[in-house]
Amino acid sequence: MSTTAAEIAEAWRRERPGTPVDAIEVFTPIVRLAKLLTDDRTRVLRAAGIDTATLDLLSVLRRSGPPYTLTTRELTERTLVTAGAISQRVARAEQEGLVTRAPDRSGHKAVAVSLTAAGHAVIERSVDAVLGRDSELVAGLTVEEREVVIPLLDKLEGFVRARTA
Repeated sequence: MSTTAAEIAEAWRRERPGTPVDAIEVFTPIVRLAKLLTDDRTRVLRAAGIDTATLDLLSVLRRSGPPYTLTTRELTERTLVTAGAISQRVARAEQEGLVTRAPDRSGHKAVAVSLTAAGHAVIERSVDAVLGRDSELVAGLTVEEREVVIPLLDKLEGFVRARTA
């Protein structure tokens, strides 16, 4: 059995009195949970035949609504990756027949990325597997508990994002 966050905090208090340990009981469970969720999602995606990067790309395109087309700049803005990473993801997805690239109709040097029928099929199947599994994993919380934790997680994320950007 792993050491609890409270036990870790107490050990640091004992070994290094005065060391700030107030974050341990918040961050340790978040880090551990992130690892568990990431590992589980990787298994689900592997079974669905898709990787995290491709899921992210196809999901952003699918959520954009018809005609399921965004510029590479819009893709970069809607994900947490760099323009270079988007370029690599798009190239890989294009090779797999999941998206197409074309000059954007705006006349600028932008590139429009569109979901293909094959990409649409892959994301429909994958999103059902991923979101179904996610629902199973949060079933341990009541609706009321989710209503409490969601705004707190959003608040913490915004606070951390503002201080780490």
